[in-house]
Amino acid sequence: MEGSKEDLSKISEEEMLRWSKEELVKRLRKVENEKMNLMVEHGNLMKDVNRRLQLHLHEIRGLKEVNQKLQDDNQELRELCCFLDDDRQKGKKLSREWQRFGRHTASVMWKEVGMYQQKLKDLEARQETLLRENVELKEMVLMLDEERSGAGSRSSIDSQASLTNLNGGSATRDVGDGSSTSSTGSAGSPD
Repeated sequence: MEGSKEDLSKISEEEMLRWSKEELVKRLRKVENEKMNLMVEHGNLMKDVNRRLQLHLHEIRGLKEVNQKLQDDNQELRELCCFLDDDRQKGKKLSREWQRFGRHTASVMWKEVGMYQQKLKDLEARQETLLRENVELKEMVLMLDEERSGAGSRSSIDSQASLTNLNGGSATRDVGDGSSTSSTGSAGSPD
C-alpha cells in the first residue's frame, strides 16, 4: 500500500493527465480499495484497542475492589489492634493490681501466721504450765490420800483403844501421841 502511495507521489500531474480514463478508474479503485483496507484495518485496530481498554478497565475495577477490600481489612485490623492494645493495657493494669493484691494478701497472711504462731507458743507454754500444775496437784492429792489413809488407820487404832478403856481395860495411852482424846476422858489424862 505504501508503495502505491510512493508511486503516486512520484508521478507528476502532467503524467497523470496523460492517463486514460480506464487507467484513472483502475488507479482510483485501487486507491479506494487500499483506503477501504486501511479503514478496515483501522477499525480492527480500534476494536482491539477498545477490547484491551475494556480488559484494562475491568482489571482496574477488580483492582479497585481488591484495594477497597484490603482497605476495609486494614481498617478492621487497625480497630482490632486498638482493641487488643486496650485489652493488653487493661490486662497489664489488672496484673499489676493482682500483684499488689497478692503482695498485700501475703503480707497480711504472714502477719496472721506470725500472730497464730505466737498464740500457739503462748498456748503451748500455758499447756506446759497446766501440765506441771496438774502433776503437782496429782502429787498433792496422792499425798493427801496417803495422809488421810494413814490418819484413818491411826484413828481406828485410837478408837479401838478407847473402846477397850471403856470396857474396863487398863491400858494406858501416851497423851502426846497426836491422837484425839475421848470426851469421857482417859485414865492418863491431865484433866
